[in-house]
Amino acid sequence: MILAPHGRDGAVIGELLSAKAQVVERCADIAALVAALEVGGALAIVAEEALGHTDLAPLQAWLAGQPPWSDFPFVVLGHGRREARAMRALERLDSLGNVILLERPLHAEGFLRTVGSALGARRRQYEARARVAELRESETKFRAITESMPQIVWSAGPDGEHDFYNERWFAFTGIPHGFGSGHGWRDLVHADDRSEAWSTWRHSVATGDDYTIEYRLRRDDGRYIWVLSRATAIRDGHGNVLRWMGTCTDIEEIVAARETLARSREELTQLIETRTEDLQTALSQLQAEVVERERAEAQLRQSQKLEAVGQLTGGVAHDFNNLLTVIGSSVDLMRKPDLPEERRRRYMNAITETVARASKLTGQLLAFARRQPLKPEVFDVGHQVENVAELIRPLVGARVRIDLHLCSPACFAKADIGQFETSLVNLAVNARDAMSDEGRLSIKLAEVDTMPSIRGQAAKPGAFVALSIADTGSGIPTDTMDTIFEPFFTTKEVGKGTGLGLSQVFGFAKQSGGDIQVASPPGSGAIFTLYLPRADAPVVDTAEPEATHVQAANVHHGEVLVVEDNDAVGQFSTEMLSDLGYHTTWAANATEALALLAEPARRFDLVFSDVIMPGMNGVELAHIVQERFPGIPIVLTSGYSSVLAAEGRHGFELIQKPYSVEALSRLLHKVMAERAALLQ
Repeated sequence: MILAPHGRDGAVIGELLSAKAQVVERCADIAALVAALEVGGALAIVAEEALGHTDLAPLQAWLAGQPPWSDFPFVVLGHGRREARAMRALERLDSLGNVILLERPLHAEGFLRTVGSALGARRRQYEARARVAELRESETKFRAITESMPQIVWSAGPDGEHDFYNERWFAFTGIPHGFGSGHGWRDLVHADDRSEAWSTWRHSVATGDDYTIEYRLRRDDGRYIWVLSRATAIRDGHGNVLRWMGTCTDIEEIVAARETLARSREELTQLIETRTEDLQTALSQLQAEVVERERAEAQLRQSQKLEAVGQLTGGVAHDFNNLLTVIGSSVDLMRKPDLPEERRRRYMNAITETVARASKLTGQLLAFARRQPLKPEVFDVGHQVENVAELIRPLVGARVRIDLHLCSPACFAKADIGQFETSLVNLAVNARDAMSDEGRLSIKLAEVDTMPSIRGQAAKPGAFVALSIADTGSGIPTDTMDTIFEPFFTTKEVGKGTGLGLSQVFGFAKQSGGDIQVASPPGSGAIFTLYLPRADAPVVDTAEPEATHVQAANVHHGEVLVVEDNDAVGQFSTEMLSDLGYHTTWAANATEALALLAEPARRFDLVFSDVIMPGMNGVELAHIVQERFPGIPIVLTSGYSSVLAAEGRHGFELIQKPYSVEALSRLLHKVMAERAALLQ
C-alpha cells in the first residue's frame, strides 16, 4: 500500500514496484490505508507529509489489534529537509512501531533493497508463526500419545534433569502436579535399589548409552511395585544427546512369577539331595514338584508375552550353541599336532555335518517367519508326493503302513518344490513319532475350490490343492493345539527334536499363499491338511536342446569380480575361487565394483556379489551391471535378505550361505558354460 497523495512520489514508486512484479495499491488518505490493511497487505509506504496533522487513531487502533507475532512494517519517505524534526513528528513516527525512515530524494536501487528487506522480514514473521503452530501441534500430539500409553512416560534434558511426566506418573505416585524437575524421583525408589538406579542413570547421562534397570517404585498407597525403567537418547545429526525419553513399566507379575520359579527350582534341588535314600518316594515327590514348576512356568509365560522375542532368541541361541560346541571342539582337537589322519577326517566330517544342520536350522527359522527366499514353480503334486513317499518309507520304518490316495487326473500347484518336500517329510516324521513307530500313515490329495476357516480366519474362495496327512497316533492334547506351530515348541524329550518342524511347514504354507489346518478327534490320531494355490498344467517344451560346443577346460577358468563388504568372508571367497581355478579381483562395496567394471583395461567374465551390503545392496548392483554391462553374468549370495524374501531372486542366480566349495563350483561352472554358449 502506498500513501503519498501529494506530487508524483506515489506514481513513481508504484511504477517502480510494479516493474518488480509487486502488487501495489495506492491510498488517498489514512482511512483508505486502514481499509486496505484490513483486507491484507505486507508493507505500507507512507510519505511523511501525509502523516502531518492527520488523525492517526484509526491506524493505531488497527496496529493495536494485531496478534503478538505481527510487527507490521512501514517505510516512511522523509521530507529530506535539513532542519531537525519536531518532537511531535518523532512521536507520530514512533507510534507506528516498525518504521524504516528513508530521506528523499530516493535512490531506486537503495529503495528497492529496503523494500525487499522489509518484505523478507514480514515473510519471516509468518514463517515463525507457522513454526510456532507446528510446535504446538507436535506438543499436542506428543502429549496425546504419552497419555494414551499404559506406562509411565518421562523425559529429561541432556544433563539428566527430568522435566516431563505423563498423567500415569501422577496417578501412580499420588504426587500432585508441579513435581517433576530435579532428582526428586529418587526419593520414590526403594532404599535398597536407590543407589544402583541412580548410578546406572548417571552413567547413561555421562556416556550417552541407553538405560535399562529394574527397581521398586513407591505407589500412592505406600506399596513398592517392581518396574522396568528404560531410557533412550535422542540425538542430533552429530550424535550429540538432545533429550532422554523414558518409560516405567509395571512388571510386578513378571517378578513374582520369576521368584516363584526360582523357589520351585530351589525346592526341587533340595528334594533330590535329601530324598535319595528312598527312590520311590523321591520319584513321587519329584513328579509333584514338576507339576508346581510347570504351573509356575505357565504363569511366567503368560506374564512374559512382551518378552516373546527374547524367548525366540534364547531358543535359537540354545540350538546354535549346541552346534557351535561341536564345531569348536572339533577345531580344537584338529589343532593337536599328533592327531591321527583318521580322527582328523572324522572331526572335519563332524564340522561339515554340523554346518549343514546349522544351515537347515536357519532355513526353518526363516520359513517360520515367512522370510525364506522361495523359488516357486508349477509342479505335479501327486508325482512329487510319490517321490517323497519313497524317501519317507525308510524314515518311518517297516511297521508304519503308508497309504497314498492321489487325485486323477494329475493336479498341479505353484510353490517351492524343495520346501514342499521338506514340509511333507517333517509332517511324516512327526506322525511316526506320535504313533510310536507303528500304525498307518494316510496321505490324500484333492482339489478344492475354497480354503476353509483356519484359526479364526475367514474362509478363502479360490483354486487350491489340499494335501492331508493322517496318522493313527495318540493325537494332540487340546491345551497344546494352539501352540504346536510356535518355534521351539516340542513335546519330545531333550535332544530328540528342535521344535521347528511344524513351524517350517506353517511358514512355508503362509508364504506360498496357502495355510495348514490341524484336527485331532479324540482317540483318532491327528490330521494335518496343507493348502497350496492350484495352478494349470505347465506347457511341455518338446524342442530339442541345443548342443553346446564348449569344452570343460574353457568353463573352469575366468576373471571373477568378487563384491563383499566383510573382510573375512571376502578373503575366504577369493581364496576359494582361486583354488577352483578362477582369477579374482575383490571390491569392498558396490560403488568400488562399478568403478572396476568401467575401467577399459579390465575384463570380467562374472560378478559374484553378496546381497546385504551398506549403501547399494547386491540386487541393486546386479540390475545396474545387467543394464551397463549386459554380457557379464551375475551370481548373488546371501545368508538372508528381506529383499529376496519379499520379491524373489529378481531373475539372478543365487547361492545361499553357508555354501560348500562343491556347490559354488557347480553353479559357477553352469553360469560360465551358459555365457560361453551365448558368446558363440
